[in-house]
Amino acid sequence: MKRIVLIGPRGSGKSTIGPMVAQACGVPFIDTDEEIVSRTGRTVEELFRADGEDAFRDYETEVIQNLPEGPLVIATGGGAVCRTENVRMLRREAMVVFLEASAAVLADRTRGGMRPALTSLSHDEEVAAVLERRRARYRAAADLCLRADEETPAALCRVILEAAEKGSLPVNALSELLSFLDTTMIPAGERNVVHTRIRTGASWHNGLYAVIGNPCLHSISPSVFNPLFEKYRLDAFYTRIEHPDLAAIMAQFNRAGMKGLSVTIPFKQDVMRYCDAITPDAREIGAVNTVVQCGGRTMGSNTDWLGIRRPLEDTPAGEAVVFGAGGAAYAAIYALQSLGCGVTVLNRTAARAREAGERFDCAAGVPDDYKADAFDIIINATSVGMGGALPPLLRRDQLHEGQTVFDLVYTPPATPLIREARAAGCICIPGTEMFIHQACGQFERFTGIALEPDEVRELI
Repeated sequence: MKRIVLIGPRGSGKSTIGPMVAQACGVPFIDTDEEIVSRTGRTVEELFRADGEDAFRDYETEVIQNLPEGPLVIATGGGAVCRTENVRMLRREAMVVFLEASAAVLADRTRGGMRPALTSLSHDEEVAAVLERRRARYRAAADLCLRADEETPAALCRVILEAAEKGSLPVNALSELLSFLDTTMIPAGERNVVHTRIRTGASWHNGLYAVIGNPCLHSISPSVFNPLFEKYRLDAFYTRIEHPDLAAIMAQFNRAGMKGLSVTIPFKQDVMRYCDAITPDAREIGAVNTVVQCGGRTMGSNTDWLGIRRPLEDTPAGEAVVFGAGGAAYAAIYALQSLGCGVTVLNRTAARAREAGERFDCAAGVPDDYKADAFDIIINATSVGMGGALPPLLRRDQLHEGQTVFDLVYTPPATPLIREARAAGCICIPGTEMFIHQACGQFERFTGIALEPDEVRELI
């Protein structure tokens, strides 16, 4: 059997449901808090009070990293998911279950406990604040999300046991998804994997994922995410869904209980209306490129801006120009402003440039307004140069040494703009860097595991 890991805040019922599941499976049960107490000879409350939360988390990480091999049911502390090394270990060949409950219920269940407060807030306010801070981490790390305040422990135990036996995805809905995929241009190899898994009655305990778009068959995401799933010993699969009808795609996504989607053109704005919640960054940018489903609720977020921001974090803030006024340009403007840069957006259609300028309170104009001496950072958020097509966005005589040029186009890696910028002595960032960093952000939202950029870089 798969290892079963229960995560969630204090009061969610992990220590009640865990032993029930373990007994039904005939395997050992380990509560990491109890293991810490056994090793230190002190209660959790004493450890928190004397050593502080950080020291307790160190004890917790040590216990998690040294869990015995083989089938187990594990209950972890509420903050265990805040460290990626814990999530990496807990998710290995395991099905992770998030026991979710409202802040009011959790506060009632933990009222009067001896554990020291983590903040200066009242008990109820602290429970709500900690839950809000950690909720996205719980949902990312989980394969199954269950409402622990709406079902009895016995009912939750039955759901967990059924998912452990049959997988967390409904077989009938997967068969329907397969029929839908057969109407698309999904590559034969990817289709065969889905066919085989359904035909043999197997499922994906750690989720089914896809990139959606029209077109999207050119996406290299499957060749990145599937090796990463294998590396971290996740029973998951990532494919491509190229289809013109977003409503049809999202209907399949919901019915099949898929865990996550990477969203590309032309769906990044329209997909927002299919999300139950949207992160503040995605709402401000006006586009979603990542959708995660947990417990029947979908969260939309945006990692494109992280893919732009992180390669620029060591670049001094200055005046930046963004060419383009689409979704990628909006992500670039948001990223640059988060770094303290002044931004000007230039677009061939002046009205679209003005719209972007008004949205982000920045200067706007047309490409002819570009002046080399006015800008320290140049970002190409248009399709100019894709496939190596000439002419370049800017010529070398329009650039100068010391400028940073970031071309979001990544096919080919050395675009005409990058070649001209190198000849002019500019600092160059190829579009592959945006892909690498946004993929890191997506993988963490999908699985709870934070990656090092080189882990993606070596796969592309």
